[in-house]
Amino acid sequence: MRCIIFLLVSCISVAQGQQHVSALFLGNSYTFFNNLPQIIADMASTTGDTLTYASNTPGGYTLQAHSTNPASLSLIDEGSWDYVVLQEQSQLPSFPIEQVETEVFPFATLLDSLINEANTCAETVFFMTWGRKNGDALNCPVWPPVCTYEGMDDLLRERYLTMAIANEAIVSPVGALWRYLRDTAPWIELYSPDESHPSPAGSFAAACAFYTVFFREDPSLTAFPYTLDPITASTIRDAAKTVVYDSLSYRQVGNYDPVAAFDITPGTAGSVNIINTSERADTYSWDMGDASIYSEFEPVHTYALNGLYEVELIASRCNYSDTAANSVEILLTHTLAMPDESRLKTALPNYIYADISMVGTSYLEITGMGGYRQRMALQQGETELRIQVPATGVYIIQLYNNTQLLQQLKCILLSTN
Repeated sequence: MRCIIFLLVSCISVAQGQQHVSALFLGNSYTFFNNLPQIIADMASTTGDTLTYASNTPGGYTLQAHSTNPASLSLIDEGSWDYVVLQEQSQLPSFPIEQVETEVFPFATLLDSLINEANTCAETVFFMTWGRKNGDALNCPVWPPVCTYEGMDDLLRERYLTMAIANEAIVSPVGALWRYLRDTAPWIELYSPDESHPSPAGSFAAACAFYTVFFREDPSLTAFPYTLDPITASTIRDAAKTVVYDSLSYRQVGNYDPVAAFDITPGTAGSVNIINTSERADTYSWDMGDASIYSEFEPVHTYALNGLYEVELIASRCNYSDTAANSVEILLTHTLAMPDESRLKTALPNYIYADISMVGTSYLEITGMGGYRQRMALQQGETELRIQVPATGVYIIQLYNNTQLLQQLKCILLSTN
């Protein structure tokens, strides 16, 4: 026999808004009570942040209902949201897993897919709600795990985390924050008299969690007390720092941001080999350390001068980016290649012939006995030199790029034929 769990639906009038905003809230009376989005916006304003919002929060609404609700679908289709918050009916995620797998999870996935289709940069945020103050008395006889606050809250937490992970989404851990406050500050009344909906303090705690998730900032630094006394407000903000801000990755916040990473090794003649191993990025900005900038996935680059170069990559997607840096040492081959160690050739009287790699070289200077000095401008791509000198003897050849000495070689002219 199938176990049917009954929903306790709150009949509350709904205020619906539609604005061009950064956050869309799709939920029910838990979001609507005390105007949770406005509390978040007011809190954000105290730190110079701005949050505007739209919402659709009919009393007792489920994710399944939102998936066919014209207002919810129209708001999603606007595609202008940084975040879309999904809040399930307050009891449903705590029901037997078989029921949740048919009545909750599929519609979480459907809504998340619609959100991503409308805007690939929008992030879905699952609103983790809380257990009833003394458990779910209505469903306790047919589903004992929800007979206590702890049992119901455990199941809600587990199911919201499952939805977030399965859809590569974020979770706003309001329920976890409430539980921490119940344990550490039991004098704060989080519930309204119905032992289900949030009191002003409960909504303020929810706002602290969302503020932290949305802005990735420390909620204890905000100054908005809402309607609470300073001690209560400060206690809740500090709790949100501990539960949410200090554990953002556990809440999936930032887990899907781009990660910049690459390997770079020297190639030949000043070139480099780049392997881009970045994750979840779609745009790239490379600074090669020599004033060269690229936007390709794996740029092709050749250095003109010897040196140790710091290469920086900024990998980005939507509103987030990450930076990685690696060093590469370039040792260009600026050589005079001659027989034996110097590969000296004397095909014509008083001439030194030499093979030379011209990478990064702009001129050559040769000096010898008696104050002899000669400078030769070099052309890129030149590979063989014929250098006339006055007599046999020892000559010093220096290769330069502008004013930088690249290499110095000693050559001995043995014969003038």
